[in-house]
Amino acid sequence: MKYPQVINDLIESFKKLPGIGEKTAERLALFTLNLDQEVLDVFSTSLKEVKKRVKRCNRCNYLSEQELCVICQENATRDNRTICVVEDVKIVTLFEKMGGYHGLYHVLDGLISPLDGINPEDINLESLLERIRKENIKEVIIAVKPSIEGETTARYISKILEGMDVVVSKIAHGVPIGIDMEYIDSLTLEMALEDRKSVA
Repeated sequence: MKYPQVINDLIESFKKLPGIGEKTAERLALFTLNLDQEVLDVFSTSLKEVKKRVKRCNRCNYLSEQELCVICQENATRDNRTICVVEDVKIVTLFEKMGGYHGLYHVLDGLISPLDGINPEDINLESLLERIRKENIKEVIIAVKPSIEGETTARYISKILEGMDVVVSKIAHGVPIGIDMEYIDSLTLEMALEDRKSVA
């Protein structure tokens, strides 16, 4: 394309985002030329700051700017004896938007998948065990996608929690096998949460 190099660089930058192809990247790059300088300054600053300031919560592994995330800081309004175990941070946001769950979370950052070389020690399981031992947790709800990896992870968690004074359940799945949790509508997710079952 015969654009000035700075525009070509911007197009290449946009293409690095998920779901952005050549044409969309070009359209976004050209659109930025029409934005007010103030909007561009905020956008630019936000991009820099998010990388510098956002880290993981020391307790649940969700996104935070401090030692503890905003959810873990809500002790007075949360059920501190229940942990919902999720695959990634996007699912925490999904549950929070739904508004029907008031317990705590634990982000695994992946699912067990031996075929892909992801073993139990490669995801955030050790800190889950530590939390259950230290925080008087009474129920662990496993909310992972209905897939072979999800089932493997759920069964593994259930196995390692055997003998501990904690109920292990998983959300019911009224959705097709293999669908990503982030694409489930809120009503289906809420019904699945209410109809959760014990892990055998």
